[in-house]
Amino acid sequence: EALFVEMLSSEQFKLTGELISQRLGRPLEAFDIWYDGFKARSTISEQELNSIVSKKYPNRDAFQNDLKPILMKLGYAPERAGYIASKITVDGARGAGHAWGAAMKGQNARLRTRIGASGMDYKGYNIAVHEFGHNVEQTTSLYNVDYYTMNGVPNTAFTEAFAFIFQVRDLELLGIKNPDPKAEYWRVLDNFWGACEIMGVSIVDMKVWKWMYENPEATSAQLKEQTIKIAVEVWNQYFAPVFGIKDQPILAIYSHMISYPLYLSAYPLGHLIEFQLEQHLDGKNFATEADRIYSTGRLIPQLWMKNAVGAEISNKPMLEAVEDALVKIK
Repeated sequence: EALFVEMLSSEQFKLTGELISQRLGRPLEAFDIWYDGFKARSTISEQELNSIVSKKYPNRDAFQNDLKPILMKLGYAPERAGYIASKITVDGARGAGHAWGAAMKGQNARLRTRIGASGMDYKGYNIAVHEFGHNVEQTTSLYNVDYYTMNGVPNTAFTEAFAFIFQVRDLELLGIKNPDPKAEYWRVLDNFWGACEIMGVSIVDMKVWKWMYENPEATSAQLKEQTIKIAVEVWNQYFAPVFGIKDQPILAIYSHMISYPLYLSAYPLGHLIEFQLEQHLDGKNFATEADRIYSTGRLIPQLWMKNAVGAEISNKPMLEAVEDALVKIK
């Protein structure tokens, strides 16, 4: 929680909000917590992306057969890429995408994403690449750990981080290059803004659960009322100074708060871990480092991070990068 409060109280959050307002040409609205205009794909129409993806992946088998080539594009040797790909099975999903890791050696991890009658669209592909990152982590941290009982990662944030690292490379894996020399700065700002949004939601999540423990006999109506109240309080404390509007309940929107207790904080922590991992991976062999990092298993979080990048989980690298990006893009 202290990490989230520090980030949302930063000057960088306010300055990034001002930049978004300038780019939109209007004052910020509450829904701009989901602003995605920093993303590279925002310069390419969704229709064009859908066309590219549906031709490349007309069915489940096409994506299944491309798992090995995708890994090779990321720097995995052919033999290693083939080994990992052989441990993952792609399924069409009726709902949202999902990655389910194998519970034992010899069992395949499952990758699920939407594949329509006319093939996979860009949204389905983007989700599939994210889930593939989970599957690669799940496979590495199952087969490469020293002891089976240590398989996995410290918590969900660490697998989300690797999934984010895959997902941000989705266009690159399609062979689409971003010619913008400031692309890295936009990526930093996109990561930061997304992290701030989900940090606010996570603070609401934690406060709601604290309230429930203090009020174990609360009714569903009382829980709803309190959740909205807490969401407004968190908004007014951290978001109103940036957005210029008060009393917004939008941070209460995630059903995860109740269906998956205290799960939401894994996402912002995942963003922070991803950012530190990306800085560490810069200039190194992606596959070699990914195998090394995710072979350590289920250590305590800060020890895992020290082994991975030589430092504990921190806001500092992201805040410094955002400060630099805000200067460079002007």
